[in-house]
Amino acid sequence: MKKTLFSITGMSCAGCARTIEKELENAPGVMSAGVNFPAERVVVEYDPQQTSPDQLRTLITTLGYRAEQIQSKYRQISGKISGMSCASCANTIEKSLTALSGVEEVRVNFAAEKITLTYDPVSVSQREIADHLAGQGYTLVLADTDEEQHDHTQAIFQRMLLASVSAGIIMALMVVHMFISIPGYFLITAVLAIPAVFIAGAETHRATWNGLTRKSVNMDTLITMGSLIPYLLSMIGFWFDITTFVEMAASIMALHLVGRYLEAKAKGRASQAIEKLLAMEAKTARVVREDVEQEIPVEEVRLGDIVRIKPGEKIPTDGEIISGETRIDESMATGESLPVHRITGDTVIGSTINQTGALDIRVTHERSETFLSRVIRMVEEAQGSKVPIQEFADRITGYFVPAVMIIAVTAFFSWLLFPEFHLSIVRFFDFPWSTTEVAPLTLAILAMTAVLVISCPCALGLATPTSLMVGSGMGAQRGILIRNGEAIQTMKDVNLIAFDKTGTLTRGTPEVTEVISTDEVTSQEILFAAASVERSSEHPLAGAILAAAKEHEIELVAPTSFSAQVGKGVTGEVAGHQISVGNRKIINFENLPENLRIRAASLEDEAKTVVFVSRDSRVIGILAISDAIKDDAKDAVEALARHGISTAMITGDNEKTARAVADQLGISHVIAEVLPGGKVSEIERLQEVHKTVAMVGDGINDAPALKQANVGIALGTGTDIAIEAGDITLVRGDVTAVVSAVILSRATFRKIRQNYFWAWVYNGVAIPAAFLGLLHPMIGAAAMAMSSLTVVLNSLGLRRISLKHT
Repeated sequence: MKKTLFSITGMSCAGCARTIEKELENAPGVMSAGVNFPAERVVVEYDPQQTSPDQLRTLITTLGYRAEQIQSKYRQISGKISGMSCASCANTIEKSLTALSGVEEVRVNFAAEKITLTYDPVSVSQREIADHLAGQGYTLVLADTDEEQHDHTQAIFQRMLLASVSAGIIMALMVVHMFISIPGYFLITAVLAIPAVFIAGAETHRATWNGLTRKSVNMDTLITMGSLIPYLLSMIGFWFDITTFVEMAASIMALHLVGRYLEAKAKGRASQAIEKLLAMEAKTARVVREDVEQEIPVEEVRLGDIVRIKPGEKIPTDGEIISGETRIDESMATGESLPVHRITGDTVIGSTINQTGALDIRVTHERSETFLSRVIRMVEEAQGSKVPIQEFADRITGYFVPAVMIIAVTAFFSWLLFPEFHLSIVRFFDFPWSTTEVAPLTLAILAMTAVLVISCPCALGLATPTSLMVGSGMGAQRGILIRNGEAIQTMKDVNLIAFDKTGTLTRGTPEVTEVISTDEVTSQEILFAAASVERSSEHPLAGAILAAAKEHEIELVAPTSFSAQVGKGVTGEVAGHQISVGNRKIINFENLPENLRIRAASLEDEAKTVVFVSRDSRVIGILAISDAIKDDAKDAVEALARHGISTAMITGDNEKTARAVADQLGISHVIAEVLPGGKVSEIERLQEVHKTVAMVGDGINDAPALKQANVGIALGTGTDIAIEAGDITLVRGDVTAVVSAVILSRATFRKIRQNYFWAWVYNGVAIPAAFLGLLHPMIGAAAMAMSSLTVVLNSLGLRRISLKHT
């Protein structure tokens, strides 16, 4: 379904609005229509396979009104959301906001307590979104600052401290009362429990009430039932001599809040990656405007400004060096510890550290589009995305709490109806905390409460996002940017990785190494003819030919006509001659002189690209162009083989050249002479045989293939289009980073599986044990708190994973 917005003129009253709504909703393919009479606008949700905005506009026009489609620009915002207690809250928020008119997409990260949503500001405002959430008991803060994060954690700590002190005093009195009778003990403990159960637990009970008002239950519901029911039942003790549960109620709430605080602290450690990235930003910049040097906040730096940087300072923003020479520590961007040499004309990355020389740079990117800003945005997108395995867990979580409540009530009645059966089991195990010498009603309440407080949907909700947060943040710090969670799950199943050759496996800067001419022309003439035509070409090989002509100080002329033949070469008229420059497809190869044919074959066997130059349809010579293989390419291919991943190379080069490069690297599958548009179909063929295929590329023509592959891996040294098309971006452009990405992806998904395993095992063992009376509610509350913490700490274990490919 899609949404579109129209402005409407001609409505005279609310009756007109109702007429338009009714007619639109009756139209084929329309799901809903909402007319805002005062604003003279209508939002229509429709199925694009059954109708279109033009058809909807025509329908409104036939009713006698004038309608114009408003081309809305969706905005994406991120913020912090508080008030969630478990994964079911996140699901509820996503469903609720998606139903709002104007909200296109919602992603809630329960572990990070963050929300990312895409919305149409014309249809709905940020204030309306925030108010909608507030009505459900959640708070949306769009400016997520460190101070606000600290305040949130501090508030949890204060509630935990209040509940812990209250419960601690009660437990101390209970121990004393076991040996020395304390007059008015029940009244004292009932009063002392109020701060823990009602004051510190107020937010928990409020969340429960808000959930019930919208007909949903969550983790807070279980804790409210597990603490309020025992406390309120204990009040009967003022009139009748019964077992009371005040101590248990206070302890359950205290243990719950201790778990929440520890979980918040651990989650904070899991989300430190973005905080560290933000901390890397320079705060000020020394800008030269009208020959005056002034220091200003980095937010005020404008595109085109000249920024002066001294040795030892951070480079405030992305730019191009216009004067100076230095070495720059780019480890924050690439993970490479050795500084790199930069001279005039080179680009620099904002927030890297200038080490040795003074620089003047020209600002080339707006602050929102700098390298660091894009990295932060990509990490946030990854942390806000969902792994396919999480979808199943989310569905289960939606039914989890209601199922636990049913099990708890069933336990209560089962203990009342079959007490001897349960007692026989308790006596058989005879745990130290087992209680048998009390009334069946007391045992039933204990079992019911234990089931409620030991169940933990939080562990299920935290299993994926915490691992994704740690993994994506760890990757970002090492130059591996994961755009979405799905890539994590898919990468573990990749059987084959296909590489583009030029710029990916090779350096991407070809050079003319040999010029072979016929007897009738000189090498100078060949370079003159070829370079003059290639002046109008944008092909990478054209640059090599022009560089060779420049090196030989050959003066070129502009071709009077020029045309490019995709996958073949270029032609043009130079000095009255028709010149063609390209591969063997652009000439009549059969008529090629024998000596040139043999020489061309020999050069191709050496993995060099052969470019033929013809004049007036006769080949006058050939150019040998070589693109050196990257130093780490062979190591990467061998490492992938050790990980059980096959490799392939897709290139537009001829078969001999491609095979020579592949043999040097140890690549088994070679797909050569592929036209730019043919890479997608080649990936499709590889997918038919190898099922799950990743593609590594760096050029504009690689973007469609990156999208077609199950996982697209873009080299950060390539074009922006390739980077945007990739699921994973490797900032350094080193081929070995592909191996690191494989290791990181597998390790992250392994942690996700471990988290789900322990979460399911915990609930699968704990709930039946509580049902049978083998666990005391206070032990259950402590175990519940620890289960969530265990999941987060297990995810943090990712930091110890080595990404080295050896």
